[in-house]
Amino acid sequence: MKACVLHKIGQLVYEDVPDPVPKAGEVLLKIKASGICGSDIPRVFIKGTYSFPTIPGHEFAGEIVETGPGADRALIGKAAAVFPLLPCKKCDMCETGEYASCRNYNYFGSRCDGGFAQYIAVPVWNLVMAGNLGYEEMAMAEPASVSLHALGRAGVSIGDSVAIFGAGAIGLMLAAFAKAGGAQNIILLDIDEKKLAFAKQLGYEYALNSGSKDWLDNVKTITGGKGVDLAIEGAGAAAAAEGCFLAAKPLGRVVLMGNPSGDMNLKQAPYWDILRKQLTVFGTWNSSYTQKQNDWRTALAAMASGRVNVKQLVTHRFSLADCGAAFDLLRDKTQFSCRVMFTI
Repeated sequence: MKACVLHKIGQLVYEDVPDPVPKAGEVLLKIKASGICGSDIPRVFIKGTYSFPTIPGHEFAGEIVETGPGADRALIGKAAAVFPLLPCKKCDMCETGEYASCRNYNYFGSRCDGGFAQYIAVPVWNLVMAGNLGYEEMAMAEPASVSLHALGRAGVSIGDSVAIFGAGAIGLMLAAFAKAGGAQNIILLDIDEKKLAFAKQLGYEYALNSGSKDWLDNVKTITGGKGVDLAIEGAGAAAAAEGCFLAAKPLGRVVLMGNPSGDMNLKQAPYWDILRKQLTVFGTWNSSYTQKQNDWRTALAAMASGRVNVKQLVTHRFSLADCGAAFDLLRDKTQFSCRVMFTI
């Protein structure tokens, strides 16, 4: 089969690799769509994967075309998204169903081969069926589930005002789920005017440049001088985290979600806001994937019902053979893109 293989940092090659063979309890998935996550950029060009060679990609969906021993052959022909985390199912976290906190996990696309390929073998346990959704929407189940989980950490109530720092794909998914949850005023903040313009095209009236001098005044105006009920940091930047503390109202809630690329330094003024406003600060990581709480099923159901539209976030599509051009686009800050997808 063909795949995009990372041989070393900065060397992503489209080439032939052996076809995967499903083991006991696994299926062979013919990948139909695979999204490029923002984390894939430093993974390919700065940090690398945990070993080489590796096939990156952890946001993917496809058609089940074969089953391994013990897997139900009735699955053949069905479409599925894939939860990319492979928990050990032995540690104390796994025993309580907190798989995102597994102490000895594997992960498609970083610790083992992922979805930038024509085929992949995955455990049945990791499959999430999605009914009438298209493959591109299903491939966005991972960021959608992560967004839904972040909102769930602090909760969204009808009439809430929500500020989201970071207007990329994740920020727009957060906004969509917040709107579906009954939020009244949704404020998207970013320093990239192209992202803000795209957010406005999607119908978000309040898309503010967080680099402007009056952004906080504008937030206060929108919220009647109170500040927001909930602020979410989705950029992985100190300025965005500080913005959350400044924008939140007294007794408000803040969710820290963005994955920073380096140290985060906090100024005194926003730190004082945490204290004086008595803010509640939540951390969030990955998503819940249990019988009791499954963000994946919930996110896909919201997509299938039409309450949340993620397909409109796909701005560029590439073949696997054009993986170099796809990553060039994402690294070129002069060009706008939201979600870039490999379609196979």
